[in-house]
Amino acid sequence: MSETMKFGVHMLFDAYNCDPKKLSDKIFLEKLLHELPKVLGMHSLMQPTVLEVGELNEKDPGGISGFVLIAESHISFHTFPKRGFVTADIYTCQDQLDTETAINYLQSAFGTKDCDMSVHDRGVRYPARNIS
Repeated sequence: MSETMKFGVHMLFDAYNCDPKKLSDKIFLEKLLHELPKVLGMHSLMQPTVLEVGELNEKDPGGISGFVLIAESHISFHTFPKRGFVTADIYTCQDQLDTETAINYLQSAFGTKDCDMSVHDRGVRYPARNIS
């Protein structure tokens, strides 16, 4: 059997009771996507994209979505100011992710301590060597 390794780490972050003003501030959210990769020792490959998204249905009253492509993978979020909720992903192809720093940064940025977080190893059977 071929030798394998883990490909990366994916952190899923959901926060409740957030400051609605921060969740609807495109300039603030773009700054967050500029800063967070640096805070985590990652490398942005593009300027962040931050877009307003209108109401889609009763469950989704609209908000702001943001994304930045990083050399290590990506960071993204979706805010819902009318619900005080944000959901975010940090995905890295590195072996480790400083989740404590990420959580502290996001909690401070969004003005809440009320959050759920999970971490998942990705590509757990990633080939340790090139196959061709």
